[in-house]
Amino acid sequence: MPKNKTPRFYFSLRSPYSWLAYREITTFHPDLVEQLEWVPFFEPDELSARLLKEQGGRFPYSAMSREKNRYILQDIGRITKARGLSVTWPVDREPVWEVPHLAYLVAARHGRGHAFIDAVYRARFGRGRDICDPATIEDIAFEIGLDPRELARASDVPEVRAEGIRILLDVCRDGVFGVPFFVHGFSRFWGIDRLDDFVAHLRDQELPAAFVPEPLTAIGLGARATEDAHAGGCG
Repeated sequence: MPKNKTPRFYFSLRSPYSWLAYREITTFHPDLVEQLEWVPFFEPDELSARLLKEQGGRFPYSAMSREKNRYILQDIGRITKARGLSVTWPVDREPVWEVPHLAYLVAARHGRGHAFIDAVYRARFGRGRDICDPATIEDIAFEIGLDPRELARASDVPEVRAEGIRILLDVCRDGVFGVPFFVHGFSRFWGIDRLDDFVAHLRDQELPAAFVPEPLTAIGLGARATEDAHAGGCG
C-alpha cells in the first residue's frame, strides 16, 4: 500500500454511509473539508472494467447479497432516526455509476465539487431520485450553476473516463474495499464508525512534537484476513 501524505476520503454517491460521513465531516469538522482529498469510489461499468483490467487493476468489490441489503436498510434507519434525519430510498434500475461520479470530476474542475456532492445526496436520499439518470444530473448542474450538458455527458468524454480509470487504480493501490474509506499515510479507516478515529488521527498529527505520546509496542494480530465487523460501511 502506498503512503499518502494528503488525507483521502473515498466516498460514493451511491452509499448512504458515505452520505452520513459527508454530513458528519461538513457539520462537525468543517476545517477538514479543504484538507481532505475527496476521491469518488464507484463500481465500474463494462467499459471501465475492461480499461481497468488492461492497466492491471481489479475492482475490489462484489455484488451485495439480499441479506446484506436488508441489513443496511435497517442499519441506516436506526442511524438516521438517532440523528433526526429522514430518508427517501431511491430505486436503482440498471445503474451506470460513472454518470454521477464522473460528473463530480467535472464539477470539481469548476470548483463546485462540494456543491455537487451535497446536491446529489439531497436528490438521492432526500427525494429518492435516480442519480444515474442524465436528466437528474442536468437538474443538479443547473442548480449549482454549471453547464447541464457538460455534466450529464461527462461519462462519454474519453478524457474524463480516463481520469475515472486512474481513480479506480488508486482504489486498488490504497486497498479500498468499501466506503466510506479514509486513508492517511499507512493508516486506513473503514466505515462511519471509524470516522472519529480518523479525525483523532489527523488531530494527533497537528500536535507539537512535545505532545506526541510515545508509540505503543506493536501487538501481533495474527494472519486473519477476514472482516470481523461491519463498522458502518458499504463493502
